[in-house]
Amino acid sequence: MADRRFKDREGRSWDVRVRSRADWLYEPVDDNPGPARTGAAPGYETDPFELSVEELQQLLDDAKAPQSRQKKSPFLD
Repeated sequence: MADRRFKDREGRSWDVRVRSRADWLYEPVDDNPGPARTGAAPGYETDPFELSVEELQQLLDDAKAPQSRQKKSPFLD
């Protein structure tokens, strides 16, 4: 299955990659400075090419950027 590229409502480009039946990866491309996001795949469709831009936008809005884990410093009291 190929990756799909689409532009969000702000005009930024994203590649949609199917990682599994449950997860899709949204990667910024071209001049998009945003972080990559992982989101749940829609339960009714397995191919991003079958979704409208509005549906992809909603999935992107629901997707979350990976959280950096802040470790507590062992040198602080």
